[in-house]
Amino acid sequence: MTAYPGPAPTRDEQATVAAVVVTYDSGESLTEFLDSLQQASAREVEVIVADNGSMDGAPEVADKRAGVRVLNTGQNLGYGKAANLGVLSSSADWVVVANPDVVWTPGSLDELLAVAQRWPRAGSIGPLIRTPDGDVYPSARQLPSLTRGIGHAAFGWFWPTNRWTAAYRQDHTDLRERPAGWLSGSCILLRRIAFDSVDGFDPSYFMYFEDVDLGDRLGRAGWLNVYAPSAEVSHVGAHSTARHAEAMLTEHHRSAYQYLSRRYSGVGRLPIRLALRIGLALRAKLAPRLAEVAERRRARLQADRGDRHVR
Repeated sequence: MTAYPGPAPTRDEQATVAAVVVTYDSGESLTEFLDSLQQASAREVEVIVADNGSMDGAPEVADKRAGVRVLNTGQNLGYGKAANLGVLSSSADWVVVANPDVVWTPGSLDELLAVAQRWPRAGSIGPLIRTPDGDVYPSARQLPSLTRGIGHAAFGWFWPTNRWTAAYRQDHTDLRERPAGWLSGSCILLRRIAFDSVDGFDPSYFMYFEDVDLGDRLGRAGWLNVYAPSAEVSHVGAHSTARHAEAMLTEHHRSAYQYLSRRYSGVGRLPIRLALRIGLALRAKLAPRLAEVAERRRARLQADRGDRHVR
């Protein structure tokens, strides 16, 4: 694919780069992703569309573009498993794994690679991610713990500034280049040797928490997960999952239990796992109602700020 004109690469920048984008009825967002990726790097970037059985024709359109290769998985394998297949189909030294509803800013991929050169033990590098409204999405977080998880789950809906949610999300507290516990899998640059050393994403996670688990395992293997806010992308989010919101909510809580129960294994921790299962099941059931309450509260706060501004 044609890259934006940039400076000639140094010897350290000669490593090969691939981008794996996982799709499932992603629509026009895939075209926008590929268009913006052309401006994200001065390098030649191999692009692999790992398609999980789309029926909307978007992968077929993408397949006609130069430098883009579609890998049909044959069915909806989930995010991590499809990403693994995409990475395995390439021999690139660096691989970006991303959602199709990500939009790159010019030069942002090259900036991620530049940050990686400053951190030789970085196994993954993640950009600053903005929402469509321009807000910073908390994409570099601490690993979940029992205390932070319970506090965030219980109070995050109506008290987003509580200390447990703030400690976990770290969304507005530390926007600097730094190591993190884990990075959002919606857009992440992976050092191939590090990714291979931990056998990639755990395929047992269908969706959600595969990025948390990867960050944890990379850290345990001696690699760093580095947040790089000097590189910036935007993420629309939930393009294909919005049509299946209830199922995805259930899957999110199932994956949360899978992650936490594995960290609290053993016979002696059976009561903890039982409490986690009950608590997460209850939270999944209450989540739609709690989300409505939180949204109404947010709308009232915005309206109150608007009234004060007018007066």
